[in-house]
Amino acid sequence: MIDKPLGKTSRAMCTLVRTRLRRGGAPKRIKVGHGGTLDPLATGVVVILVGRATRMCEVVMAGQKRYFAEVDLAHVSVTDDLEATAEAVAVACEPSLAEVERACAGFVGRIQQRPPAHSAMKVGGRRAYELARKGEDPGLVARPVEIHAIEVLEYAYPRLRIDVRCGKGTYIRSLARDMGVALGTGGMLVGLRRTRVGRFGIEQSVRPEDLPEAMGQGDLMGVED
Repeated sequence: MIDKPLGKTSRAMCTLVRTRLRRGGAPKRIKVGHGGTLDPLATGVVVILVGRATRMCEVVMAGQKRYFAEVDLAHVSVTDDLEATAEAVAVACEPSLAEVERACAGFVGRIQQRPPAHSAMKVGGRRAYELARKGEDPGLVARPVEIHAIEVLEYAYPRLRIDVRCGKGTYIRSLARDMGVALGTGGMLVGLRRTRVGRFGIEQSVRPEDLPEAMGQGDLMGVED
């Protein structure tokens, strides 16, 4: 489990582990993958799968996720996060804490969620973000996702911090966007940390800089664990 830093891709974490394993004597063609992408602008748990464990990708991805997210209710962006320029939204009335908590509760359960236009989902064989960056509408439609719980940790308009537990395929960027719509405010994600993927938690994770320069079998968690 890698505690992915800000600005790095999940794929980069795979490349790092593969390089360290090769230095430790692993075959050049050793398989290394991950159990669920974490956006570059997010930090936290990325489960790295090595060798036969890459077959467990779907099993790992199916596990419940936990995120700590920060939402800006005064701005929006075309990417629903800080990847694009934030645009201010005129808000007639700042929502109260009670209104925010009711809005959060409305997203708990099995809901229909539209992925961000700037996402890696494929549309006609092309990534949605490739179309969106060209000014084309990828035409993404809402699909069912499961949100198990949302807890408000801190709220002082326009910033909202929440603890989200959800299932596979949930976009926290979309949740931030839709929460703003429900409240009649802006809504974009400005901070995200994933602390759990199934049974794998942040407490088990290692920072990239703390990985051994040359890794061997003893540096990996067994599948049976």
